[in-house]
Formats: sequence, structure tokens, C-alpha cells
Amino acid sequence: MSFNIALSGIAAAQKDLDTTANNIANVNTTGFKESRAEFADVFASSVFQSGKTKVGDGVRTATVAQQFQQGSLQFTSNSLDLAITGDGFFVTGSEIGSRDYIYTRSGAFKLDSNNFLVNNDGSFLQGYPVDSSSGATTSVSLSTTLPIQIPTTAGAPNATSEIFVTMNLDSRAVSPTLGFDIADRNTYNSTTSTTVYDSLGQAHIVSTYFVKNDTPLNSWEVYVAFNGNVLNSPDPANPTATSTLQFTSSGTPETLPAPFANGVLSATELNALVGNGATFNTDVQLRYSDESGTRNPTQYASNFEVGSLSQNGTTVGRLTGLDIDPSGKIRATYSNGDQQFLSQVAMVRFANPQGLNQAGATSWRSSLGSGEPLAGEPNSGTFGTIQSAALEQSNVNLTTELVDLINAQRNFQANSRALEVNSTLQQTILQIR
Repeated sequence: MSFNIALSGIAAAQKDLDTTANNIANVNTTGFKESRAEFADVFASSVFQSGKTKVGDGVRTATVAQQFQQGSLQFTSNSLDLAITGDGFFVTGSEIGSRDYIYTRSGAFKLDSNNFLVNNDGSFLQGYPVDSSSGATTSVSLSTTLPIQIPTTAGAPNATSEIFVTMNLDSRAVSPTLGFDIADRNTYNSTTSTTVYDSLGQAHIVSTYFVKNDTPLNSWEVYVAFNGNVLNSPDPANPTATSTLQFTSSGTPETLPAPFANGVLSATELNALVGNGATFNTDVQLRYSDESGTRNPTQYASNFEVGSLSQNGTTVGRLTGLDIDPSGKIRATYSNGDQQFLSQVAMVRFANPQGLNQAGATSWRSSLGSGEPLAGEPNSGTFGTIQSAALEQSNVNLTTELVDLINAQRNFQANSRALEVNSTLQQTILQIR
């Protein structure tokens, strides 16, 4: 009996050594959670035995339990590196469309050849669908998650249909004595330009020229040129103003609270000047206000200054930036100024994380012991927040592990000594004559 008891002690000490050695080996493994060998005594007796004199039958390994306490964060320069501060897990799938999910705390993600976010094993990071404009999550359920893909371009081109401009026109300016001539700087007071886009996303320059009038007072003529060609002018020698701005003696638009009458850039005239097979589908409205309609041009005794200048057309944009906020929402920024929400990183938690089954590569699968995965949004409840450009380090405390290593070694030696003493006693008995 004592031989078996000593052998069980040696086996337990070996298990403790193995567990500690594994912790030490993974001290630099991203997202790793340390394990702890937990033991229980072995005791067996029958109904006819005296419990007061029964000796235990040794020790057994009850479980090797992983400890899911938070690891420290290591900050990086890669925005696709993600770390969780809290109790949640990332959700990954081995294949597109697969519902066999694997859960991990290791957030070292990267783009594969098809621009999907994957980990080092090629598993796809799952995300909730969101509204591309507002980022609002449309469903928080594992059944609706999809692999997160980062498009490198932003949709089809959108031809410009509106231009918004506000400015201050200098009331001290002197009216030109000559008729407007785009080539003669002395025939206009101020100018500004913006870029517009046709149906193919080709960029064109629209320039507006402001000419002060003496009759009536406080009025300005606005001429518009498209790629250097003055619009609304059948006779190039006598160009015609696209619109007239009239101000009060206070420097505000005379037609307030309504904005100025818009200038209209004829689609027919623009299409004749494009020359690349593209078109403007509608007339382009030149609106003398900002996009919200709350600001208008002014005429004060101050230098010419553009207050706002924008348009609603877009070309094909190339990806220039990627932001991931603490709630896991992924927003892409493109070279055409477009910004789109792409997805929200899916997150789950478990009633009993220690019941998870290890799947290797610092990942786990759910089990009966862990309970079903509970899906939710990052930055809510106990799921935790997401930190972009950071990785969660191993939660192994190297100093503690080295002390445990010494204890396990001594336990092994002590049980080996018990085995040796038993062997000596039996040898003594065998030598009795």
C-alpha cells in the first residue's frame, strides 16, 4: 500500500512540475492563461472498516484549471492588434460560413490575401453587422456574425449635384472698370475653386469669380468656370453672370431668412465640356450656404475669406485609415473623404470560463462545463472593452512560477524518499532468516 501511496505522490509532483513548466514556457505567449494543478486525496473504505484507523490511499490530480485573470497590455503600432480589458473572448471561425466557433483572447490579427481579418492560424475574426453610416449594430447574435473583411476601395463614384459655398466679400473692394475676363485678374475682385466629380469619378475644377457692382450698391455678380471655361456664356466675348448676390447695408443677405437664389450649372453644358465619356446626370446647384443651411455669405469691411466650401460628389476612394473604438466598431477612412462603418467585433463571455476546453494556439471551445457562449457588444456589461494597437500579454507571474517549481521539486524528492524507505524496509524483511 505504501508503495502505491508514494507512487501517487510522485505522479502528482510530476503533474505539478509539468504544469509549472508549461506556464514558464508560455510566459511570452500572447493571450495565454496560466494553469494550476489542483489535487485531492484518495480515500476508500467499506462499511465494515473503521474510519478512525483507515489511512488514505494517496493523492490524485483533481483538475488542471486555467486562471483567467487579466494580463497586462503591451501597446503596439499596428491598429489590427486588439486586446480585451474585461471578461470577454474574441470569436473566430476556421472557415467562412462555419458555425464551429473557437474563442480566444489573443488579438494578433492581420489581413489575409482577401482582406479578411485572421489570426496566426488563419481563423476568421467574426463581427456583428452594422449600419455603414451610423455604426448602429443591427443584430447581437452569434448566428448573424460574419467574417470581418476590410475593403480597399469605397464604392462607385457619385457625380456632383450640389456645391455649397459661403464667404465674406470685402465691402471696401473697388468695382472693376472693365468687363469680366477670366484671363485678366483686374476684372474681378475675388475667386475660389473646388473639385467636383463626374459619373466616372473624374475630377474637374469649378471656379467662382466675384465681381463687385456699384449699381445697385452692395451687389456682386458671380461668374462660374468649369475647367477654365466660363459657363452660361453663349458669347465668350461677353460672359454672363451665373447669379447675383445682393446684401443689405448691414452686410447680410438681403433675402434673409431665405438663402440667396442658387446658381445653376447646366448639365448639358457641363457634359459638352467633360470629354471623357462621363456625364453629370442633373444640373449642378450652386448653393450660397453651408450644407446645414445655417450659414450664409456676408459683406463686411474685412478681407475676402471663404467660410465653407464643399460638394456632394465622390470619386473611387482608396483605404487610408482604419479606426477601432472601445466598443469594437471598425470605421474605414478613404482618400475621397468617405467614412464607413464596416463591422463591430463580436464578443462572448461564459458563466464558467474554467470549464472551457483548450483547443491550442491560446484558444478554447465551449463545453457543458463552461455553459453556452453569451454574445454581446464590447464596452457593455462585463464583456470588457477593446483596446486597438495593443496585445494582452500572458498572465504568468514568472517569480511565482519559479517558487512553485522549487516546491514541486521538493515534493518529488520527498515522495521519492518515501518510496526508497519502503524499498529498504521490504529488503530488510526479505533478509530475515
